[in-house]
Amino acid sequence: MGRARIRRNRRRALVIRGGAAVVKPKAASAPPSRKREAMRTRHSAGISPAPLGPVGRRVMLYSHDTFGLGHLRRSRTIAQALAAHDPGLSALIMTGSPVAGRFDFPDRVDHVRLPGVVKLPDGSYKSHNLAVDIDETVRLRAALLAAAEATFRPDLIIVDKEPGGFRNELDLTLEAAQARGARLVLGVRDVLDDAATLREEWARKGACAIIERYYDELWIYGAPEAHRPLEGLPLSAAVHARTVYTGYLRREAPEISPADWPPAQNGDYVLVTTGGGGDGAELIDWTLAAYETDPDIPLRAVLVYGPFMNAELRADFERRAAALGERIMTVGFDSRMERLVQEARGVVAMGGYNTFCEILSLDKPAVIAPRTAPRLEQLIRAEAAEKLGLIRMLHKPRDGAAPQVMADAIRGLITQKPPSAGRIHGLLDGLDTIVARADALTAPRQRALAHGG
Repeated sequence: MGRARIRRNRRRALVIRGGAAVVKPKAASAPPSRKREAMRTRHSAGISPAPLGPVGRRVMLYSHDTFGLGHLRRSRTIAQALAAHDPGLSALIMTGSPVAGRFDFPDRVDHVRLPGVVKLPDGSYKSHNLAVDIDETVRLRAALLAAAEATFRPDLIIVDKEPGGFRNELDLTLEAAQARGARLVLGVRDVLDDAATLREEWARKGACAIIERYYDELWIYGAPEAHRPLEGLPLSAAVHARTVYTGYLRREAPEISPADWPPAQNGDYVLVTTGGGGDGAELIDWTLAAYETDPDIPLRAVLVYGPFMNAELRADFERRAAALGERIMTVGFDSRMERLVQEARGVVAMGGYNTFCEILSLDKPAVIAPRTAPRLEQLIRAEAAEKLGLIRMLHKPRDGAAPQVMADAIRGLITQKPPSAGRIHGLLDGLDTIVARADALTAPRQRALAHGG
């Protein structure tokens, strides 16, 4: 299908027929140029082009973040690597995460907090804090994104996971950026979901048509030996030709004085982490039950609830942890998770992308107990990683759900081999590859700007 244009209706939504995006043929009369069309779009949105600033590269990263921490943490890691590589580069993260302000951002990296949205039990969405309906919230987010693009004028835009953004809120931004000559990249994690579910979801969103039209490259933050997340999708050979497997994103632990780091005073411990924590109650419950059942587990546990753990459940877990005394330490949230991983003897986790990268990077024996709803992402990742010899998986339908199953797995971390025993070539080259690809994509534009182009 190539980089075909997609006709828009008055709301600028993709034209959908039968659940799939349809690329309509061009009208008989010649359409206006992309540059003129983008200028008209900006004018209608009340956005004036900003004067050109310094020639130093600018990167905008989009992280929709309707739930959890994964998208923001991945975008922050990438932005930090790009800024560290190029002292003249500035990176701006556009994020919907409600906890973005609790993270430290390095020099020349900043963020803009988009109005938040939350998913309801029936699958619909609502505004997180504003007393407006979801459609108005999306229009507000779209306008903020377009305004940031027009003012910041990035050379490169990196979109995390959602080709069109939340409810295609990136439509104006992608069109204007492309018309201006910015390079556009879609970055996706190693596993999105099972193939059938992903095909249906992306057909409903018109994702493949958006990719064909806008994106210069696709970056898959993983290794093909582990999983190929885009297999089976109706993407053209041209899109596959510009798809790059980067490898996983290496993480490093920050330097912190042991005196300022309570877990370091706790002796040998196993780290139990739920990521954002919104769906981590089952893992915490299973771990506490293991310690309640087996008083001889030789490792203490540090439990990290995550910022989205249900308050009532957390209060109950705190009571159970207190009854176990010094065997259990609890932490609500820490933005320096890499340090917690580094100091641990082993890790028990659900297997989200960022935690998996930390386990690989810091070479820690790990037990992954993946969730299986609402997505199969974690199960697919854990199954693949276990086959490669990187981690041990605990899956209740296969291994059982008794507290002793978890107790034995924690005890086994003492002798379990680290991920390096099964490592494949280039597994952790992600940030190096991203830096190199960003240089290659933006170099022509930077040369043109330096010469007044």
